Amino acid sequence: MRTATPPRVVVGLSGSVNSLTALHRAATEARLTGRTLLAVMAYGPRAGAQHPYLPTPITEQSRHSAVQQLIRALDGAFGATRDDLPVEGFVVRGKSGPTLVGVARRADDILVVGTGHRSRLSRALLPSVARYCLAHASCPVLAVPPSPLQHDLEAMRRLNRRMVPWGVGATDIQDFIF
Repeated sequence: MRTATPPRVVVGLSGSVNSLTALHRAATEARLTGRTLLAVMAYGPRAGAQHPYLPTPITEQSRHSAVQQLIRALDGAFGATRDDLPVEGFVVRGKSGPTLVGVARRADDILVVGTGHRSRLSRALLPSVARYCLAHASCPVLAVPPSPLQHDLEAMRRLNRRMVPWGVGATDIQDFIF
């Protein structure tokens, strides 16, 4: 006899601020609907890290790094407050969009993805995970816009880059970054 698995809120994590915003929204959705939160981190070769005609081996170190990043993200987002929320972590080798769509394949799943800010260059070179999920998912998809604080953080980074005087070495830049 098969036992029914509880409905899930599946959220994609990348370690970015935008994915943490999506994680918090997914946790809220899971609490409100009584679902299990499934945090998914896809890993693989970095964009541009492999030759297009040669396979790049993914080492156990890459998987271990992804697991550690997922643990840090969950601990940083919830700390000890996840007692009231069933949370599962899942690390999968693959591209983010297809991996998330594959994991959130049940009709009663809800898939949560962060939309993020994207420059013109990144839009031209890298496909959007959120757009992929919206186009291919078989369950409802909640696309979470970036936190208002993300805009302030990006503005401070741009300001810090402009404030670094010419001739300052890489080791001296730490004084300008807070």
